[in-house]
Amino acid sequence: MDKKLVYFLCTGNSCRSQMADGFLNAIGGHLYEVKSAGLEAHGLNPRAVTVMAETGVDISANKSKTIDPETLNRAAYVITLCGHADEHCPVISNPNVMKWHWGFDDPAKATGTEEEIMNQFRAVRDAIKSRIEKFVLNGE
Repeated sequence: MDKKLVYFLCTGNSCRSQMADGFLNAIGGHLYEVKSAGLEAHGLNPRAVTVMAETGVDISANKSKTIDPETLNRAAYVITLCGHADEHCPVISNPNVMKWHWGFDDPAKATGTEEEIMNQFRAVRDAIKSRIEKFVLNGE
């Protein structure tokens, strides 16, 4: 059985899309081929790496990439994780691609003490994990 490709998109491919990539690989990697990218490549956010490691998911080797049109049109699912990516996603020419938007706050924009910022990263991480678990369980 061929794995269906899931392509997570965000603005900078540094936090949310990387977390989603890590969780889907960990939870549903046996069912799905997983890729992520951004409208721009901002580099992997070290706080995202830290909070994912807290759950046992290592994304430290992930790379921040820009959207690849070939991958975009080969995907079974294109899932945007922020409004900016949803609004500015390139045109998908393949009519069979399912495009969904799962909006999550950008933890990289969190302010306050380091603990408050990390707690915002954890909240977004946990929300993404919950959404990924639902996707793997129900295919939606």
